[in-house]
Amino acid sequence: MTWRSRSLPHRPVAPPGRRRAWQVSAAAPAWQTRPSDPAPVGTCHTTTYRFDPRDPPPNVGGAVPDLPFRYGAKDTRRLEARPDVLTFTSDALEDQCDVVGPVAAQLHVRSSRDHTDFYTKLCDVTPRGRSIHICDGITRLSPDQARPDDSGIHRVVIDMAGTAYRFPAGHRIRLQVSSGAHPRFTRNLGTAEPLATATSMHPAEQELMHGGPYPSRLLLPIHR
Repeated sequence: MTWRSRSLPHRPVAPPGRRRAWQVSAAAPAWQTRPSDPAPVGTCHTTTYRFDPRDPPPNVGGAVPDLPFRYGAKDTRRLEARPDVLTFTSDALEDQCDVVGPVAAQLHVRSSRDHTDFYTKLCDVTPRGRSIHICDGITRLSPDQARPDDSGIHRVVIDMAGTAYRFPAGHRIRLQVSSGAHPRFTRNLGTAEPLATATSMHPAEQELMHGGPYPSRLLLPIHR
């Protein structure tokens, strides 16, 4: 796309931002610039949680104004207190950060169930600690759609739609990882049974890899 100096009103249109990858880490997160994939950082670590379809994480926030859910830019701190919701948070930003365009999460994951979901959410953490929903996405794994490597690890890329959002200086960027946002996204029961007639639910033991040969990353189109 050719970007021209057209404006509303008299404001030039900025060229596309550079895609930057925030590499999830057990220590401090590392920012790296794409287009090429960043090199693996450090040793591989694993963070685990248990997803139980009988008590799935509830939906909080999001672009669903036609449904009776808590939609929009909601504070998700109560959701993040659950043991089945992981969070990875940057340091406080020294300067403002404009994110304009498609957002994605690239994860390396493993599950005890062949049928399972992984859900990611981008949040803005204010200096007072509020964790505000910005955008999100989900992917569903099943044997006929995704094949793991010899260690049972899947590489998944979750499309989190797009946004045009400014993170002010002093705020922090947060990535949430879980396995659902019910009932906005129908909970995964852990089986191949049709949802309308399913009679059983099976918890999933989930593993998120980060670092080393199995990096997990948040991909942001950042304008400066």
